[in-house]
Amino acid sequence: MTRRRPSPRSSRPSRRSGRGGGKLRIIGGDFRRRLLPVLDSPGLRPTPDRVRETLFNWLSAVTPGARVLDLFAGTGALGLEALSRGAAEAVLVERDPRVAGALTDNLATLGLRQAEVITADARPFLASSPRPFSLVFVDPPFRQGLAGDCCAALEAGWLAEDAWIYLETETTLSPEVPATWTLHREVRAGDSTGRLYRRTGEAGESPEGDAC
Repeated sequence: MTRRRPSPRSSRPSRRSGRGGGKLRIIGGDFRRRLLPVLDSPGLRPTPDRVRETLFNWLSAVTPGARVLDLFAGTGALGLEALSRGAAEAVLVERDPRVAGALTDNLATLGLRQAEVITADARPFLASSPRPFSLVFVDPPFRQGLAGDCCAALEAGWLAEDAWIYLETETTLSPEVPATWTLHREVRAGDSTGRLYRRTGEAGESPEGDAC
């Protein structure tokens, strides 16, 4: 997963050449402490280590064997972390061909054949033929009104009955999610808030969760 902020001039990704941009560190699992290159692209950076560590502590019993969908994948920080921690397979969706290519290269470097990178916008992708996933990461660009639409679209066959969904948005946004999702935990970092939901299959009140 990757944080993307719209540029003041344009919301489109840069087409600048070059691959330098920093490093992504995998925190746990088989590839713990591995460093992977991150493409130089405006607004593209891995989710902070502290947030990822907190999230995967919550998901420690869920990730092994999970079928993962990483929308707005960017660097693939969360998708790669899930694979390192035993996820059975992953589909990573990224609209920028250059960013998707860099992500494909990193998967090849790690020898992760159970992962697939799809170069597509998230909303058209979600309008295609669905198959259920047990763990979904949703980190859309901020202030573009994508969170609610994508969450609603996931209910059209993309979620297993008891799926877990991690949604990251700007802190000022109160996202609308399907009534079948129950808030489990949330974490705040800077100007973003991450919320972990459990799909219950029926509407119900959200229990109190821990925030950090």
